[in-house]
Amino acid sequence: MSNSNQEKGFATRAVRAGQIRTAENEHSEPIFPTSSYVFDSAEQAAARFNGDEDGNIYSRFTNPTVRTFEQRLASLEDGEVAVATASGMAAILSTFMGLLSAGDHIVSSRSIFGTTRVLFDKYLAKFGLDTDYVALTDINAWQQAIKPNTKALFLETPSNPLNEIADLAALSALAKANDCLLIVDNCFCTPALQKPLTQGADIVVHSATKYIDGQGRCVGGAIVGDKQLVGEEIYGFLRTAGPTMSPFNAWTFLKGLETLELRMQAHSAAALSLAQWLEQQPQVTKVFYAGLPAHPQHELAKQQQSAFGGIIAFEVKGERVGAWKLIDASQWLSITANLGDTKTTITHPATTTHGRLTDEAKAEAGITEGMIRLSVGLENVEDIQADLQHGLDLL
Repeated sequence: MSNSNQEKGFATRAVRAGQIRTAENEHSEPIFPTSSYVFDSAEQAAARFNGDEDGNIYSRFTNPTVRTFEQRLASLEDGEVAVATASGMAAILSTFMGLLSAGDHIVSSRSIFGTTRVLFDKYLAKFGLDTDYVALTDINAWQQAIKPNTKALFLETPSNPLNEIADLAALSALAKANDCLLIVDNCFCTPALQKPLTQGADIVVHSATKYIDGQGRCVGGAIVGDKQLVGEEIYGFLRTAGPTMSPFNAWTFLKGLETLELRMQAHSAAALSLAQWLEQQPQVTKVFYAGLPAHPQHELAKQQQSAFGGIIAFEVKGERVGAWKLIDASQWLSITANLGDTKTTITHPATTTHGRLTDEAKAEAGITEGMIRLSVGLENVEDIQADLQHGLDLL
């Protein structure tokens, strides 16, 4: 089944897209753990290196297992091509290094992963890229932040960890009117719940480490878009700089894609149930989950997403002391900053995922000392509630 068979359903493409069987006629996709490839002749080697002939050259930028993962993810995102990278952060780095130049300007949502903001402020700034931050949901703030040298609008939707929802259609129109690229981190929803490219985004980035893997086994990332921007410009950066996905990790992510739709629906159902329960707890002062009718972008989320995802943030009484007390009282929930796992994870964003931000930047992003983030896994919801209750009883 080729990547072009877009008439097939999502679940079918998640299992079949991109696979080309070898002469061994294997049923499961093989892993190609090789650094290099043998050419039939010196002439063929020259043709491959010059780009006159398609084919494998060197696994820094051509590997059959990685290519199968790229083609499958591109199919699921309704994109033309994908480029796989060593991590989600490598995907973001590759996107901006491949497409922007010194003197260019980025407008970014404030509500992004803390390490992404460090990348913008500490490292991309060294190469002459300037970034301004705005409230994700304030379209006027986006408009006012755009300058003549603005080349890209960047955001996560839903945001990490507040579950804010960006209006993709409005931001796409704004980007096009100002000759900017709209770049969307689709990590929290994955293409199983949301397809930004069909809603006007130019490029989608992923941390495959999260839901695409789904079991916390491997680190990887990906960029999806068109043949020119992603297939040439960003791919060219990866070919040269080498933030490359390993074949083994690509194979693991392929297995993750096969169950992605089922898992995302299960994560979403469990998270909605848990968010509704947290709303009723007197020790919880606020719950951030787009599936709740009280969420300010609930209706927008219903329009853009098929479900609301597996991430919940909530605030408890007692600020950091209360949050840490609840986290430490859990008996089996995993205290880790990773997310998207079958196992429920719990963390304190202000001192982990967003810990390197200044107090001012945290305040702008809405990261409070009493906030806790849950990545709801696939355990029984009643058991998750019971473990959280240990901590709630202490507040």
